[in-house]
Amino acid sequence: MQFIDTHAHLYGEEFLSDIDEVLSRARQSGAHKIFLPSTTMQSAFQASQLSERYPGFLYPMLGLHPEDIPQGDYHSELAKMEKLLSAGSHPFIGIGEVGLDFYWDASRREEQLEVFRIQVGWALKYDLPLMIHSRSAHADLMACLEPFRGSGLRGVFHCFTGTAAEARDLLSHSGFMLGIGGVVTFKKSALPEALREVPLSRIVLETDSPYMAPVPHRGKRNESAFVPEIIARLAQLYSVGPDEVALQTTRNALGLFPLAV
Repeated sequence: MQFIDTHAHLYGEEFLSDIDEVLSRARQSGAHKIFLPSTTMQSAFQASQLSERYPGFLYPMLGLHPEDIPQGDYHSELAKMEKLLSAGSHPFIGIGEVGLDFYWDASRREEQLEVFRIQVGWALKYDLPLMIHSRSAHADLMACLEPFRGSGLRGVFHCFTGTAAEARDLLSHSGFMLGIGGVVTFKKSALPEALREVPLSRIVLETDSPYMAPVPHRGKRNESAFVPEIIARLAQLYSVGPDEVALQTTRNALGLFPLAV
């Protein structure tokens, strides 16, 4: 069984001491490829460096996370990022992790909206998929994406934990899929119910490592080797074998991220 972890922050300080062992365990568990979204210019550099050490296995993305927008002149940070994209020889397979987050602080709402719209523009301009983070921002996210309906925009709604109605809203954008991670294994999670109307063809797997570890590893540092726990739960929900879940979600991920093929 081979799978793709479409969202892992393995370049972070949480993995500095044992990244080789972490990646060895990932391969042993069936990881075929792992995608590394970034959140700042610095983390994009870190993701790129790590990916260079593991060609054909790790793939970086470039993005400015809503919670990491610099105070003051954030346009210069965005300009540096786009300069990398415009070079043409960059290693990035997608734009991410980008989006909207009003959970802790909505005071910079307009700045978040502007930064997100700019990066959505990059996705279209450079023909790259988006890795979208959204928390306490569903209505604003839908409003931002509505003008791009039918434009060919594509990507992943990362760490989906919403309702069936929110899933329908998001998947009304035909080029997008839901990123499903460890939350689907949680005992009190409402996610299994929300996925009843979501076909397996609209799902990709993710960990969001080092966060959101699945049961029975909940509370521990998450890593790609734990993805089989997510696959097992999805196999139960969709009444199929684990191999089918792994195969379909791998096809989904490679369809969205052709530069990782």
